[in-house]
Amino acid sequence: MFAYIYGIAAYLFFLATFLYVVGFSGNLVVPKTIDSGVAGPVGEAVAINLALLGIFALQHSIMARRSFKRWWTRIVPKAMERSTYVLAATLALALVVWQWQPIPEPVVWKAEGAAATGMWIVFWAGWAVVLTSTFLIDHWSLFGLRQAASGLTRDSVAEPEFRTPSLYRYVRHPLYFGFILTFWSVPTMSAGHLLFSAGGTGYILVGIWFEERDLIHQFGDAYRRYRDEVGMLLPWRKTS
Repeated sequence: MFAYIYGIAAYLFFLATFLYVVGFSGNLVVPKTIDSGVAGPVGEAVAINLALLGIFALQHSIMARRSFKRWWTRIVPKAMERSTYVLAATLALALVVWQWQPIPEPVVWKAEGAAATGMWIVFWAGWAVVLTSTFLIDHWSLFGLRQAASGLTRDSVAEPEFRTPSLYRYVRHPLYFGFILTFWSVPTMSAGHLLFSAGGTGYILVGIWFEERDLIHQFGDAYRRYRDEVGMLLPWRKTS
């Protein structure tokens, strides 16, 4: 029961933070956004922001590794392992949002009229792709709820199967593809937003390298063939 309540609490915390990040990244509605606040010395702001992105990247990269999970589950029950990862990732993301230092100048680009409308459409489409991708690969397992429920019901969680549903037939990492769309499709690209977008994209590229190593280890030749036939981030599929 504790694992189940813990899993729900971690998920709700993630969901609230995720919704806040949508506004944060688009300079929309929420009190603190990428470009809001009083700008300080540029060098100091860049150093702080890079450190925040580094903390987020390290947390994801270390806790997602198979070797870390084997060690971690000696301490944390398996029913709570994924929820703990979600909690740690959300705390790292919340730290980025909380402590991000604005760098409003210079403005790299500022779209107006139809161009701005088009960029907003792509921005929201990116978030839709992110959300859809999580459900295509089992949203509830991805965020630890299925594992937490297994501790309550005593049912074992099935090992993941290699599947390529819907978007995954055309791009290996649609979730990351969606994030990149949101990073870069904003009508006003400030220096601070450029740093956020470039840092997020760089982490995604490094993260994919580690993730695909794990996927090859897990699924072997099936994933190697998939990697040869389907684009990593740009949707394409090799035809025979």
